[in-house]
Amino acid sequence: MKSMSLGFIGGGRVSRIMLKGFSRAGVLPNSIVVAEPIGDVFQKLSAAVPSARLVHGDNRAAAQQDIVFGALHPPAMLAVLEEIVPELRTDAVFVSLAPRLTIAKLSQQLKGFTRIARLLPNAPSIVNEGYNPIAFSGGLSQDDREALVELFRALGECPEVAEDKIEAYAILVAMGPTYFWFQWHQLLTLGVSFGLDQAETETALMAMINGATETLFKGDMTPQEVMDLVPVKPLNEDEPTICDIYTRRLDALFKKLKS
Repeated sequence: MKSMSLGFIGGGRVSRIMLKGFSRAGVLPNSIVVAEPIGDVFQKLSAAVPSARLVHGDNRAAAQQDIVFGALHPPAMLAVLEEIVPELRTDAVFVSLAPRLTIAKLSQQLKGFTRIARLLPNAPSIVNEGYNPIAFSGGLSQDDREALVELFRALGECPEVAEDKIEAYAILVAMGPTYFWFQWHQLLTLGVSFGLDQAETETALMAMINGATETLFKGDMTPQEVMDLVPVKPLNEDEPTICDIYTRRLDALFKKLKS
């Protein structure tokens, strides 16, 4: 895989996550071109992945690689697709990292180019523990698909999914860590304030979080039975409000992504 060249149109968080994950796994390709117009973003990625060749906003250079990643938000993505059409090689693969834009829409904007995949990386890919669903166009052969999955497995799990489920995975998986990280960090802060040191608190919380997820999903109990295992529930009165926030905000976001 190191002989394969990668081009990233956009050098923000997702590109940085993927490239640092590849580097941590020891499979960082030798040839990487990243197009990024914003100076601060450019510098942050350059510091994280020194071997990448960064170009200020020249999408054409990134689009000439073996695998070309569209690492932009949907509106910005649409604005650059027609620009890169002349640069895409016929044997290249375009991988969109954005929700909402379908393979059909991407192909239309790319003037009929059909070698397309949609990948949703999530942040734990940076430590090779990601869950990154992928959907393929009909223009990719089985060999193409297997090669892509082999590459992305360096970042974590990479299940093939139906394209119409991508937005659901975006809500649950790509954005999922943000629903919990701030809470876990608050528990970490409290643990230290209660007299545990940093290492003790981190070890305890990591074990608790891992064990709690195993109990919920593999404990051979109903969710209600699992949630009844601990008699003292300090946040019990707030649970309905928290659940309502999840339902209202995430349902609205899902509908927006699917519109």
